[in-house]
Formats: sequence, C-alpha cells, structure tokens
Amino acid sequence: MSRPLIIALPSKGRLKEQVEAWLSDCGLELQTVGGARGYLASLSGLAGAQVRLVSAGEIAEALDAGEVHIGVTGEDLLRERGEDLDSRVLLLRGLGFGRADLVVAAPRSWLDVETMADLEEVAHDHLARTGRRMRVATKYPAQTRAFFARHGVADYRIVESGGATEGAPAAGAAELVVDITTTGSTLAANGLKTLADGLILKSQAQLAASLRAPWRAESLAAAEQLLRTVEARAAARTRATLIWPQSGGAAEKRIVAKLAAAGAAPRPNGLLVDSARVSEAARALTEAGLGPVTAARPDFVFEVGCPPFEALKARVC
Repeated sequence: MSRPLIIALPSKGRLKEQVEAWLSDCGLELQTVGGARGYLASLSGLAGAQVRLVSAGEIAEALDAGEVHIGVTGEDLLRERGEDLDSRVLLLRGLGFGRADLVVAAPRSWLDVETMADLEEVAHDHLARTGRRMRVATKYPAQTRAFFARHGVADYRIVESGGATEGAPAAGAAELVVDITTTGSTLAANGLKTLADGLILKSQAQLAASLRAPWRAESLAAAEQLLRTVEARAAARTRATLIWPQSGGAAEKRIVAKLAAAGAAPRPNGLLVDSARVSEAARALTEAGLGPVTAARPDFVFEVGCPPFEALKARVC
C-alpha cells in the first residue's frame, strides 16, 4: 500500500498567498481539489505527496502530533507547543516571509518601566499594593511563562486573549500584553511600548517536519525531492554563472584557481559565483585577458548534498 508524503499548508489569508507564491517560484504549482474552497491539493512535479489545506494553528498542532509529515506555519505557533518542541518537530528552513516579533509590551505611561528587570519590581509592588498579581494578556502562554521565568518575573498571571490582545490594557482586562507585532504601530496606537529587552521571538514562516509522523521509504523519497528542489531554488537566488570563451591556457587556469580559492565553484562551462561578487569576479577575468564575460542567473543549483534532508533522515531513520 502506497504511503504518501502528507504536507500541510495554510488554507487562508496572507500566509496562504505567500506560500503559494513561494512554491510556484520553486516550480511546484499548488493544484486544489474541488475548486478554490477545497481542502485537499497536490503539487505539480511532486509525485507521492498529498497536500492538506488547514489553518496555520492546526498545522502546528498536526506537526506536533505526527498527523502530517511536513508543513508550513509560523515559528511563533510552533514554539507555543512547548520548550521541548525540537524533540518532536524539525525546523528545515526559514522562508523569509510571514515575519513578526513576539514581544512584551507595557503602557507608555509606565515611565519607569523599560526593561524586564523594571517589570519584576513593578509586578512585586503591584501585588503588595493591591493583593492581586499583575495580569498579562496573550495568546502565547507557554512562551510567556518561559520568558518571564528566565527573567525572574513571578508575580503575574496569564489572561488568555481571545480577541485583539493589544486592546486589553485600555479595556481594563490586563496590565501588560505579550503579542505578535510587525511594525509596532498597532501597539503604539493602543498606548503601548515594547520593553527594551522584551523580544521573545523573531518569528517567520518555517518549513518544518514532524519527527512523530510515520516515515516510510515512499514518504522519505518524496520529502527528499521536495527539499532538494527547495534548496536548489534558494541557492540559485544567491548565485550567478560566469561564462567566457575558454582557452584552457595557463593564465586562465591560474585566475580560475584564484577565484575558486575565494569561494567560486568551477563548472565545465565557467564559474558559479556568489551574486554579490559577480562584478569583482568578472573584472578579475577580463583583466587577465579573458572575455567577453557573460553573467547569467541559474533557475536552480542542485548540490550533491542536501543538509535539510540529511538532518531529517538522521532523526527519523
């Protein structure tokens, strides 16, 4: 019986759009079953895989529980599964989108509170004065507790936030918030400021694998194809190929060897170089009398090894 690779992807919102654009850029078009509102899909060019479209929060849960092999969701949601997440989920690649910071924010009117150390003092005074612990509104209780514990803040209690967390202090529901922010503008609009050392997590969308999922030969083969494709596309974005009429002479060999020692990779028809060093490498070639030199961007750069897949295989085999 065939056991496909189960991939969970976001079913809605901006993250869904970004994931689809990223996959398309990698040559993997998402094809939904049952129209735009379907919850099953496939990826063109990736045989042996089944895609489930669910919410970002459900993806984190499914990865943690081993219900899917691979998924894309926010690191903030994954880290909320507990401090020992790395024993159950392997982060394969940060995708560079879906960025947000998880931060501790206090009212701007608290002029004497700028750091977590200040907060510890205020929390103690609040308890002594009112007989109640300071309230912290958040959708991220696990990360909040761990972060506060590292900073020695104990006199508080969590208020689970079901709506707009940043509005809790103004509504009298909490004194502080721990929330996700991208620019800080929403926090500022609600009279809040981020503490100087209050950054809990710099989050982004992550391609992640479950270490609890039932990995079989078929699912591993499909995962290898997916990860090699993703890594090859990522490598291509930062590389360029330099091509020139090659003579095979001693001077050409010397300059190619010098560039290779500096990080360029010789290819049968030229050199593969870091895109930031294209001009420098091309100038070195032309100054040696080689040229004209043409620079081209590759679509994919497939290396012999694939570190993310090798890391996954080492953990599940």
